Amino acid sequence: MPEPPASAFRGSFRDPSGEVFREGGVYFRRLREAARPAYERLMQSGLYQSLVGEGLLIPHEELAGSAAEGIYKILRPEQVAFISYPYEWSFGQFRQAARATLRIQELSLRSGLSLKDASAYNIQFHRGRAVLIDTLSFEPYEEGRPWIAYGQFARHFLAPLALMRYRDARLSGLLRVHMDGVPLDLATRLLPASLALRNPTLWLHLRLQASQRRPPGAVDPGPERYRLSRQKLGLLLEQLSSLVEKMAPPQQASVWSTYYDQDHNYSPAAWAEKVRCVERWTSDLKPGMVWDLGANTGSFARLAARAGAFVVALDAEPGIIEEIWRESARSGTANLLPLRMDLANPSPALGWAGEERLSLDERGPADLILALALVHHLAISNNVPLESIVRWFARIGKAAIVEFAPPDDTQVQRMLRAHGGDFSGYTQDRFEKALVERFSVLDQVRLPDSHRVLYLLQSHRR
Repeated sequence: MPEPPASAFRGSFRDPSGEVFREGGVYFRRLREAARPAYERLMQSGLYQSLVGEGLLIPHEELAGSAAEGIYKILRPEQVAFISYPYEWSFGQFRQAARATLRIQELSLRSGLSLKDASAYNIQFHRGRAVLIDTLSFEPYEEGRPWIAYGQFARHFLAPLALMRYRDARLSGLLRVHMDGVPLDLATRLLPASLALRNPTLWLHLRLQASQRRPPGAVDPGPERYRLSRQKLGLLLEQLSSLVEKMAPPQQASVWSTYYDQDHNYSPAAWAEKVRCVERWTSDLKPGMVWDLGANTGSFARLAARAGAFVVALDAEPGIIEEIWRESARSGTANLLPLRMDLANPSPALGWAGEERLSLDERGPADLILALALVHHLAISNNVPLESIVRWFARIGKAAIVEFAPPDDTQVQRMLRAHGGDFSGYTQDRFEKALVERFSVLDQVRLPDSHRVLYLLQSHRR
């Protein structure tokens, strides 16, 4: 197998028929000669047009290849604003991604093709919808052959959805450890035993695929051992679609969902001024990409989205991310992507040599970060030094709107009493000294009826 070109994207090495590369900040896909038959079948069958028409496949522009390098064609796909990973999705996002995968397989069969894999990592959220980004995921359908991606679909979609729905929404985090999906023997042990009675069809799918697990080095008996007519394959897809559709989102309340509805140091005047500052500063900066760190209910993420930015709303609480996702879907907001992330332990680089999945930092810097009512939680609840917090902000954002709650803030005082320890270093002077080492302070406003201060910052490294 030829070595991938030096400019190939680091995580793009598993498919010998092509790879992704990046030039000038734009992602492209090289197709080797081995990809020609399946790609031409995709384009000539009408499937590409059908999938793009339904918003299920990322559209692309064809560019000429290079015979000297054995490159058949180069594709320039429509660019996805922000790359996300399944372990960062809410239940609703998972469910939409699963629906999209099954619908793509259904349409593929009608065109004489089939998905050869069902990896959740091949799905991204683009313009508010789950879309397939891997144009090389298709192969000709052979009559009687089962869907070879069925087991992968169970690991990547059915098992995480079941664990989130019937056990705990945070269990999607297992995908940070298990890159090829949640092992089904593990999933069936973690799921409640009552699932066999509550949802016997789902239980049987998971148990069936778990039973196919072979020890390392064992020979795969191959698809010839199992025969499945096209009609039965269609029924399988219908059943899987019904299972996904009927799984309701988990009812998992968040301790932060009513944060702004309670007395947390914002009088009506303070809240109005906070909103006014964020609106005005965001409008002045005109950022293309905004990261809202600790988005809470998404109020300020939606504000930035209304200003025209693409907003990534990050919060650790699954219930909050689910609600922001649902609200965005209801309102048709296509430029707001909520993702579940613990900011004290953000998504790291993962996979082979730590190069297949990008860390949060590697997906930046954002044009603007919002860090509102966040610093005291990182500094006190997680014992992160103020200098380290500011250093991280400067690394991931070209500009920032940051809120600081000083020690005499009543909420901070409650946190200090609860956590104990020595927080004598948590002072406004120390925070501002850290700021000026890495940012230019363009503006600052003390909120009325409050000790809190908002800062508008421009990174020295922009």
